[in-house]
Amino acid sequence: MNAYSVRKALGTVLFYIVTITISVMMFLPFFWSLITSFKPSDEIFSMPIKWIPSTLTLEHYRSAFTTVPFGLYFWNSFLLAAAGVLANLFFGSISGYAFAKLNFKLSKPLFRVLLAAMMIPGIVTMIPSFYVLKHFPLIGGNDLLGGGGNGFLNSFWGIILPGASGSFAVFFMRQFFLTLPSDMMEMARIEGCKEFRIFWNIYLPLTKPALATLSIFTFQAGWNSFLWPMIILNDPEKATVQMGLQAFSYNHQTDFGPMMAGALIAVLPILVLFLLLQKYFVQGIAFSGVKG
Repeated sequence: MNAYSVRKALGTVLFYIVTITISVMMFLPFFWSLITSFKPSDEIFSMPIKWIPSTLTLEHYRSAFTTVPFGLYFWNSFLLAAAGVLANLFFGSISGYAFAKLNFKLSKPLFRVLLAAMMIPGIVTMIPSFYVLKHFPLIGGNDLLGGGGNGFLNSFWGIILPGASGSFAVFFMRQFFLTLPSDMMEMARIEGCKEFRIFWNIYLPLTKPALATLSIFTFQAGWNSFLWPMIILNDPEKATVQMGLQAFSYNHQTDFGPMMAGALIAVLPILVLFLLLQKYFVQGIAFSGVKG
């Protein structure tokens, strides 16, 4: 073997060593969570660390469902996440179509405002959003001026409405619509099709990869949301999975066994959704950033 072949072989070996090391380091926290959920309580903090428990137990999973109504929290989280997905798919698609395919006077200025909104951290808009939801006229006991009641506070609408048409959803769908040819739109207009029908019957069916990708992102964001539901929802019957996990941390102590069990159960819906839509996910990522 010549010197070039030796260097190439060493480079390949080094690449795999680094890649495997990074992969193991990233996998270890998940593996620790998985093993902790099956460990007896007295082995969770044993020293040295027991990566393989002496016995497997389902006690932490039973405790997760008996300490808090985890089934109810699951349903609440699923309802909020699914509603957010449906709203973002519709409003994000129709807005993205408008920015990509329709020529109207304020198209570019409005799109620049949209891009600027994407750069604002969500934490900055929480207080204004809370104020608007609380003082929304004629909702939740409020009068015409928005006083006297609680508006959308302590209701699922207070979670759904602020994110019903996210800036990212509009931008993402706009990028995908730009990759689709405009000839079909012109031909449909000549045939007398209305604009909404062109969008709904011609262009929307072509965006399945983008819709699948956006569904995964939106569902994950809604499912993992913690701070905003914690601010808006005060009724324990309306709590979400992420709020429910907080119940295992109390009096400056954390019950890690049930918490790890609950966290792993909470991962399952996102994992299932990704497995179902993964073939569209790769296509959506590949095509949605082609044009600017």
